[in-house]
Amino acid sequence: MPLLITGYFLGALAALALLAFPRLRQALGARIAMAGQYGARRYSALERYCGRGMRQTLRALLPAARLACRRSGEHRGRLLLASALVVLPPLLVALGAGVPDLWFSEYGRAGDRHIEALLAGEQLTPPLPLPPAVFVTREVERLLPEPASASRDWQLLDGTFRQRLLTVIRLMRERHGYELILLEGYRSPARQDRLASLGPQVTRAGAMMSYHQYGLAADIAFVAKGRIVIDARDPWAARGYRLYGELSEALGLTWGGRWKMRDLGHVELRRPGVLGRAPHTS
Repeated sequence: MPLLITGYFLGALAALALLAFPRLRQALGARIAMAGQYGARRYSALERYCGRGMRQTLRALLPAARLACRRSGEHRGRLLLASALVVLPPLLVALGAGVPDLWFSEYGRAGDRHIEALLAGEQLTPPLPLPPAVFVTREVERLLPEPASASRDWQLLDGTFRQRLLTVIRLMRERHGYELILLEGYRSPARQDRLASLGPQVTRAGAMMSYHQYGLAADIAFVAKGRIVIDARDPWAARGYRLYGELSEALGLTWGGRWKMRDLGHVELRRPGVLGRAPHTS
């Protein structure tokens, strides 16, 4: 499927390039003309070596071939325009929806049977919480302002998102030896506005414009010897973030490490039509 989609978009780009660049069309036309001249020379040679009956047949076919070539030249521009009109709309729709989503199945592109079994099997339980004092450090506050008021209640997260994030945490421990802790999960609209007021270096999203308000986003950190490790300048943490991002994306989550303003510990489960709505309460 990815190869088919790639071929489709390459064909679309080729058609658009021919429409946008006249010189490219002229160069292509010159190549076609050269091919036609070569064909005419081959025809003359063939005619010389054929018998009388074959020559008469070829001469009868030649006017029809010339007419077809002329009509092809006349309609080439129309055909290119029609092709672009067919190809361009789905291309724009795909780009608007986010091309990377095309590469993921429901459980990501990894095709890892262990991952699928974890998601379809038992409901994983959250790790034991750390003492609140562990979160109130200068290192944590550099990443997460007002950490004491951040919610780390796993039950406030969306069930599907919670299961996927817990799967990431389990795999990080089993495969790579990293222990992860939840820094913040659900975030109230009031706290979101308060963080936004601190400036774009903290967040650009106001209330109801972050997946945190819907229990569909979380920020994590690593734990080593009872201490929270966040600083990506630490080679151990940098490797952990990379592995965390790869596993999260394999499970269909969006990782903040891909963003222009990188948020290495952040993941979210995107759903269309969610942002901007009042959160559902029951």
